[in-house]
Amino acid sequence: MTITTTPEITTPETDVPAANPAQRTLEKTVAGRTIRLTPEQTEAFGRELDALRERVIADLGERDTTYIRRVIKAQRTLEVGGRALLFGGIFPPFWLAGTAMLGLSKIIDNMEIGHNIMHGQYDWTGDPALSGKKFEWDTACPADQWRHSHNYMHHTYTNIVGMDRDIGYGILRMSEDQRWKPYFLGNPVYAFLLMVLFQYGVALHEMETERITSGEISIADKREVLKGIWAKTKRQTMKDYVAFPLLAGPFAPWVFTGNLTANLMRNVWSYMIIFCGHFPEDVQEFSIEETKAETRGQWYFRQVLGSANLTGGKLFHLLSGNLSFQIEHHLFPDIPAFRHAEISTQVQDICRRYGVPYNSGPLPRQFATVVRKIVRLALPK
Repeated sequence: MTITTTPEITTPETDVPAANPAQRTLEKTVAGRTIRLTPEQTEAFGRELDALRERVIADLGERDTTYIRRVIKAQRTLEVGGRALLFGGIFPPFWLAGTAMLGLSKIIDNMEIGHNIMHGQYDWTGDPALSGKKFEWDTACPADQWRHSHNYMHHTYTNIVGMDRDIGYGILRMSEDQRWKPYFLGNPVYAFLLMVLFQYGVALHEMETERITSGEISIADKREVLKGIWAKTKRQTMKDYVAFPLLAGPFAPWVFTGNLTANLMRNVWSYMIIFCGHFPEDVQEFSIEETKAETRGQWYFRQVLGSANLTGGKLFHLLSGNLSFQIEHHLFPDIPAFRHAEISTQVQDICRRYGVPYNSGPLPRQFATVVRKIVRLALPK
């Protein structure tokens, strides 16, 4: 059995001289407390997490494939049932039930199925339907583009300002290390628009709009990327807002509004889960200089401090794609996500013994701190 590895540690392309990582003491101030790990502690921290990962990989098998196939079956049942009920959407109970079922199916397809399969979490099965390189999901972002912008750029350079484009998605100021300009006075408005249109914000991620607006590159340089976005967005639009409404005949308006609402449900939910995993209070950003030539232990240290978890029940974790365990996901992105709940107590124990903060809390509290950060960073400081 083979499984893909965690993202390769890659040194950012800069002119900053690389310090010897084996001789570097890690320091980060979190909630007024300075966290320090000596080089020896850092490497021991990394070895323990590596060992945990290897134990999980050695245990992968039928339980994992049974789980994901059951989730796929449930998602398809919800989608078929929801679309069928929307055809009778003239009756309010049918419209509400159909929209809710379709919205849930889109959330599960996006979070627990698409996101996790495309991370290569089930590549070891050899099943083409579970191939991370071939899977395409029900959202506007082309899978191939997402695999680069998310799997590689984000998971390699997590929370490194100037490298990780997930910090602000090219339109928001989400770190004090991002230079303020008057444009950011609109931070709350941009954040709201990104939330309700999240699938399109993700789709445009690979366009690198911040580099276009700065003049570093031109739109012409992104012609092929834009072509892929347009093709996928057009296909999704035709499916949800043309084909299915037309099939409903006189009930087209109810199908159209049901699909629109289901997509809105998925957009808002995905935005909240993802932002609460990356931007709550006490989640840390890093500079290119302090992450130069990282060792594995230093990379793990950054993943823990650059992430936050969400507490909740089994259904909540399923609907979040188990990104409610964002810390474990950033540590081990290629391990089946439902395993993250099982190993979270072990990760917490390792972090506790090395004095590394483990950020976790309920969705309302974490999201409230995200909103405060968005508003605070709209102003100069």
